[in-house]
Amino acid sequence: MPTDEITAAAAGTWTLGDHTVNRMGFGSMRITADPDPDRAVAVLRRAVELGVNHIDTAAFYVSPGGTLGVGTGPARYATELIRAALAPYPEDLLIATKVGPGYDPGDGFTEALTAAQLRAQVEENLRRLGRDHLDLVNLRMYDRPSPVPLAERFGALADLRAAGLIRHLGLSNARPEHLDEVRDIAPVVCVQNSYGVDAYREDDGFVRLCGERAIAYVPFFALAGTRREAGAPAEENPAVASVARAHGVTTHQVRLAWTLHQGPHVLAIPGTGNPEHLVANVAAGGLRLTPEDLAQLG
Repeated sequence: MPTDEITAAAAGTWTLGDHTVNRMGFGSMRITADPDPDRAVAVLRRAVELGVNHIDTAAFYVSPGGTLGVGTGPARYATELIRAALAPYPEDLLIATKVGPGYDPGDGFTEALTAAQLRAQVEENLRRLGRDHLDLVNLRMYDRPSPVPLAERFGALADLRAAGLIRHLGLSNARPEHLDEVRDIAPVVCVQNSYGVDAYREDDGFVRLCGERAIAYVPFFALAGTRREAGAPAEENPAVASVARAHGVTTHQVRLAWTLHQGPHVLAIPGTGNPEHLVANVAAGGLRLTPEDLAQLG
């Protein structure tokens, strides 16, 4: 597959909020790991050149420390790298961010639960991105029970949406019942969960439900699976490896293509700080798996 000739448009499009985006997007978590910010800026600009117009980020994507727990030198925020690379922003670019978790280089991870804390996180994203509004904010939930009801936290974000600071809302690490909990508060335009060909497949029904409700389903860790921040496994799933050999592509490309084949509402946001990996990831949007491939992958 001639990867350098394939753009994000090959994956098709989906209307996310008020933006029509290519289904192959970009996740910005890993761009903070490189101590050279110019490399991250170059990767982001190359992503846009390749047709990516949906970028996922969060103010707690920062190195050293942060989600990846790596790096040395001064703090490098993904949101600020995005601003350095892409501002003034293209009109068709949608930047999605997350609130709930927070990270302070001195205090470590925190969680925003009150309306004031959530507003502070929204304002931090606005400041670091250099924007007067956020296109899409996902409320990131934890697996553990929260002392503050979901409706109260989502309602606080809905108030910020009404005030014009946020255009659209989504949920991250969500369950089907959460959609019903917030149904009457504000529209949910996307669900962002861990999901991949051999990880978190208990979400298969949830993926279908989102499609039925015209809600985008945005898998993260589609490449890393249960290894999450640690990255893709060294030993590949035999079925994934077999399909990759049959098509003459990488196993990463098969994993990304599989997610896109789960429905027209499924959007991919693979992340990398490597320009060559970026090109290969985008090209995965042009890989068409056969029914036999999909059956083999399960």
